[in-house]
Amino acid sequence: MEAMKELVEFIAKALVDFPEQVDVKQVEGERSIILELRVAPEDMGKVIGKQGRIAKAIRTVVNAAAIKENKRVMVEIIQ
Repeated sequence: MEAMKELVEFIAKALVDFPEQVDVKQVEGERSIILELRVAPEDMGKVIGKQGRIAKAIRTVVNAAAIKENKRVMVEIIQ
């Protein structure tokens, strides 16, 4: 499931102004995985997008990739 973490990191770094501040932590449960995405405060808007559209798109891509692994993946954007 390291691939999911790398996928979120890759997408986030492509969107933000401060890619060196992108940090993704993986919290693994029995049937689900939580990916905690942290970015610079100035980049929060870029990762969330208008009405959360970018965040929703990131979650959709990650969930599509997670189907193969038969796990549920949640992406949380935290400050």
